[in-house]
Amino acid sequence: MWLLFLFLAIPLIEIALFIEIGGAIGLWLTLAVVVGTAILGSWLVRSQGLMAVNDLRSSIDEMRDPSEPLVHGAMILFAGALLLTPGFFTDAVGFALLVPAFRTALFNYVRRRVHVQSFTYGGQSRRPAPEDDVIDGEWEEVDPRSDRAAMPRPTHGSSGWTRH
Repeated sequence: MWLLFLFLAIPLIEIALFIEIGGAIGLWLTLAVVVGTAILGSWLVRSQGLMAVNDLRSSIDEMRDPSEPLVHGAMILFAGALLLTPGFFTDAVGFALLVPAFRTALFNYVRRRVHVQSFTYGGQSRRPAPEDDVIDGEWEEVDPRSDRAAMPRPTHGSSGWTRH
């Protein structure tokens, strides 16, 4: 139900802001502001996105919890979508999501409200014991010259992967 409210409220807010701001500063300046915020926002999203990717890499390399850099990256991506959407309200929310302190506060708020009850990570997490390093198998030595005589002649040309 709240999603329906957002789908109705956000366009109405944007229309009202366009009318008010356009009436105050004029049509062409309003359009210039909308295009300017899209250009500035895309540049900021790119630079902040690169920083978020570097933070994610360092947290994985240092074996730290990557959830915060992942959430920051998702918020930056969402900010980019909002900044490319024409409008003043979406631009305000998008620019707010580009402020690291705002993202951290939002992340901490959501983390306090979400309680993870269980977590699994693909397949088995058991590491093999040192005695598991031996692979048992059977082998038989094959003479390549005698094996070649028993093989049928290929019907295709040499591919570089086969010997004739």
